[in-house]
Amino acid sequence: MEPITDFYLFMLSVIFISLSGVMTPGPLLAITIEKASKSKISGVLIAFGHGIIEFPLMFLIYFGFTQLLAPEVAQVGVGLIGGLIMVYLGIQTVKTRNKPIQEYKNSKHGSLTAGVLATGANPYFIIWWLTIGTALIMNSKLFGYVSFPVFAVVHWLCDFAWYTLVAMVVFKSQQFWTKRVYDAITLFCFAILVGFGAWFIFSALRVIYPY
Repeated sequence: MEPITDFYLFMLSVIFISLSGVMTPGPLLAITIEKASKSKISGVLIAFGHGIIEFPLMFLIYFGFTQLLAPEVAQVGVGLIGGLIMVYLGIQTVKTRNKPIQEYKNSKHGSLTAGVLATGANPYFIIWWLTIGTALIMNSKLFGYVSFPVFAVVHWLCDFAWYTLVAMVVFKSQQFWTKRVYDAITLFCFAILVGFGAWFIFSALRVIYPY
């Protein structure tokens, strides 16, 4: 991925890419909707449960995985693979948009524990961080040591804001979650994933074939 050298532009890309990941329908969203029918703070607890897994993984990638790779090799590899995965996830988001979300509603645990388990058991979460997330972490290094903690917090705050919002809305009115809302979220995720995926791929190719 071609690095973004403007910090504020980078953080804007972090917000949009993070939201495209967190808003994509999946186990955490389904559990949030299920738990929200009983408690409006379920989204907060699920987000904290998610963070229990996510923060250590982010730091592991920052201090371990990215240190083992040559910068240019990592830039090309992560850019190409991450870009392809983003495009794939965007297409899958549209193809599986009618998949019953009830399939994921099988948690009998509390919201915090459910957030931990749903995150740890989701293979797409690990794949996302080893490709797309790694590319973002590599880019954060351009802005010094402070930028990574800022990146990590901003990314998690996207999770926190989304799950908190969903839980509060569902708690107040479960009828709000209509097909039209669902389709709008799906379209947003598709556009962001495919758009940034194409940019990842193009940027990686420019490293291989500069002009």
